[in-house]
Amino acid sequence: MCYLKCYSRFMADDVDFLPGDGPTSGISVTLTAGTLQAIRERVGKRGLSAYLEKAAQRQIERDNLDELIADFDKVHGPADPEAVAAKRARLTGGVSAGGAAA
Repeated sequence: MCYLKCYSRFMADDVDFLPGDGPTSGISVTLTAGTLQAIRERVGKRGLSAYLEKAAQRQIERDNLDELIADFDKVHGPADPEAVAAKRARLTGGVSAGGAAA
């Protein structure tokens, strides 16, 4: 679990920034030992902040996409699983989501 607490002197309450934009702020982050170890093995100690920044941006994108899908489903109903499978097969060259052909 990750807890964030901002210690920045710069609080831009009157300015809206998109993810990835604006000034940087120092924060304190609490991660489990295993998660921290896995990140450091990938990027080293010096790449930790950049890694977490990119991970947070990707999560925001996923959250926004989930909200768009939920809104679409409210208006149009859920997607037809067979139609989704057919479109997935076209995009992946006929390989099903269940696994690759032998």
